[in-house]
Amino acid sequence: MSADPLARLNEDQRRAVEHGVTTEGRGPLLIIAGAGSGKTNTLAHRVAHLIRNGADPGRILLLTFSRRAAGEMARRVERIAAATLGDKAEALAGAILWSGTFHAIGARLLREYAAWLGLDPAFTIHDREDSADLMNLVRHELGLSRKESRFPQKSTCLSIYSRAVNAEMALDQALIEVFPWCAMWKEDLRGLFSAYVEAKQRQGVLDYDDLLLYFAHAMAEPQVGAAIAARFDHVLVDEYQDTNRLQASILHALKPSGEGLTVVGDDAQSIYSFRAAEIRNILDFPARFAPPASVVTLARNYRSTAPILAAANGVIGLASERFTKDLWTEKTAGEAPALVTVRDETDQARYVVERILEKREEGVALKAQAVLFRASHHSGPLEVELTRRNIPFVKFGGLKFLDAAHVKDLLGVLRFAENPRDRVAGFRVIQLMQGVGPTTAGKALDGLAGAVDPLAALLDFAPPARAGEDWRDFIGLMTALRSRQLGWPAELATVRSWYEPHLERRHEDAAIRLLDLVQLEQIAAGYPSRERFLTELTLDPPDATSDQSGVPLLDEDYLILSTIHSAKGQEWSQVFVLNAVDGCIPSDLGTGSSAEIEEERRLLYVAMTRAKTDLHLVMPQRFFVHQQGRGGDRHIYASRTRFIPPALLRHFRQVMWPMARATATEAPLQPPAPIDIAARMRGMWR
Repeated sequence: MSADPLARLNEDQRRAVEHGVTTEGRGPLLIIAGAGSGKTNTLAHRVAHLIRNGADPGRILLLTFSRRAAGEMARRVERIAAATLGDKAEALAGAILWSGTFHAIGARLLREYAAWLGLDPAFTIHDREDSADLMNLVRHELGLSRKESRFPQKSTCLSIYSRAVNAEMALDQALIEVFPWCAMWKEDLRGLFSAYVEAKQRQGVLDYDDLLLYFAHAMAEPQVGAAIAARFDHVLVDEYQDTNRLQASILHALKPSGEGLTVVGDDAQSIYSFRAAEIRNILDFPARFAPPASVVTLARNYRSTAPILAAANGVIGLASERFTKDLWTEKTAGEAPALVTVRDETDQARYVVERILEKREEGVALKAQAVLFRASHHSGPLEVELTRRNIPFVKFGGLKFLDAAHVKDLLGVLRFAENPRDRVAGFRVIQLMQGVGPTTAGKALDGLAGAVDPLAALLDFAPPARAGEDWRDFIGLMTALRSRQLGWPAELATVRSWYEPHLERRHEDAAIRLLDLVQLEQIAAGYPSRERFLTELTLDPPDATSDQSGVPLLDEDYLILSTIHSAKGQEWSQVFVLNAVDGCIPSDLGTGSSAEIEEERRLLYVAMTRAKTDLHLVMPQRFFVHQQGRGGDRHIYASRTRFIPPALLRHFRQVMWPMARATATEAPLQPPAPIDIAARMRGMWR
């Protein structure tokens, strides 16, 4: 047993860990954790310290932004606490019962308190695509798809609805501030959203937004809110700068006085406003309580060299509003970041590849190097060059596993068995059979809508003759699934066997897709029930290897390509930032307001602070852009990003690449007389 379990923490980390435990008071705590400052380790130590000092781990709520982060945090807490608990360590295994995302915790509590809230505890959860499909069904039923002027598509409608819900924003305001091109449809959208909510309630489904919305409304009810809040002595929230207003409302309803509340985040890394994240949540946190919350700042960086931090501090230091914090490190050696001017995107790709290969020869693995970019399409020329040079790479920020049609088909069967009133799942599954189209599927589902026994109604439905054998097999499958006679996870293997003939009929690459379904079975084995599997997989889908761009199947080492948003929380030895010019960083679509410009500044800061030892910001003077509705594809000339004004150039070493091959006094090369090779080609066949 360690004499001092906190011995390895620095002074600020220790203050954050001990707040309200071994010091006076249990008031709210805000930990401002700079990039690379050991945030996760500090939060885990705080939870372990609470447990060592008598806190009941079953009464601790740990909120993170991914299921994987929650699992890793819980495991780390157990390791840290166990190292100092001696014989009591075994009792801690699995003792942290409440750890997960806002959505997952919300889903769990809503099922538990369903009877109090007028919910069916067997509700199913729609992912974003399913929600868009249901929105589209309602959109068609209301005749909005037949308007003389083109009505917004289903995905746009869902985005408007989601923004209004998560930002706690009136529809009028959401349209004016975020979707001005849809403002003319305000009353139609209001009617659409009302009908969409009614459709969800009829079908017994909740979407992502409902999980937070119902959670917030439950907390606002005195009896239910008090019962939920009383279950937790301590609430700790990671990545608080990424919360939206609805999540902040839930949090403050859980701990209205702030006692036992800890939030961790970094206002300088708030880059998700497009998901309705609200930076004011963290900036205004201390003042929401009386007395104000305590603030502990973690400024020591364990990742980057001093020259990189000096440049990053310079960039974020020009922000209009922030918690004052300059990162520092004991790693004083290292080169200043390179500010590299190249002629165009082709030279940018060549420069990056040459530097990457140089580092590889010096012993730096490809996996320890990353290329970051503001938008996914910025990496196009580089991907071509990497492929030409036979350099393997993985690109992050692409499709998710559950977006694949065959995976959605399989999950749709399980969801329909779990809740036969789920019209989107039923509509998808019933049409898998030959001879069954939208009209027939709609009739079958209409028969289920008001039936006391949905399975009996399905048995009574007369399918088209062509679907006869398929329909009998389907009814047999649904009977087995509804009765739960197969057990979990054997049910999924049975569904896959039933689905395989349909997979082969519908997809030419069925053999490859089948591997994804086998992988899904392996994932399912880690869940105790069908309901838990469907809930957690929908809330936090894993990445599919097959959906990553250019995954090297035979190479153990590969380069990382990533959008800056997808790179948050990661680190690499050498980092390249593409297109560090106005129009890209900041994006020409992100300069409509001062708030948008400030978020673009934070985005560059996040990119720069991913680097440990080498950082390159590359600036093409001339590059290709696609501007939809603005004249199409063209080349433009660009200037250095506005976030690095002349006063900050002292933090960078400026590089011109490649070096000019001719001086200004040399005469320009004159082309020789043209050679008529075309005539030679024609002459070959004469």
